Amino acid sequence: DHYKIMEKKIINTKKSPAPIGPYNQAVLKGNTLYISGQIALDAETMKLNNKSINDETHQVMQNLKNILEEANMNFNDVVKSSIFLSDMTLFKEVNEIYGSYVTPGNEPARETIAVKTLPMNVNVEISMIAII
Repeated sequence: DHYKIMEKKIINTKKSPAPIGPYNQAVLKGNTLYISGQIALDAETMKLNNKSINDETHQVMQNLKNILEEANMNFNDVVKSSIFLSDMTLFKEVNEIYGSYVTPGNEPARETIAVKTLPMNVNVEISMIAII
């Protein structure tokens, strides 16, 4: 049944922070995973891990990694990333850390946008789309 194949499946893992609003961590539709924007919330404490932009970015990437793994995927399956920054002066550090998680030559398409404010006044939020 074609409709069954295209049913939407909700993906949530306790290894990443529970949603703080009316959304899910990710939705799998067909072979495409849409991951909600992740911020530097620690899943266990639900407190921000934002002592530095390095800590913050690593936490965001770890949250994304956990969600990908819950859907039996990894960063090699990501086709599109959206990075939101509180200030473009953070670009270099965030870019270096982000780059350390993706395979050279297999990086996803991406945009990086500076915005006025982000949830909980964080400095970085990243969302992804992955296809398996």
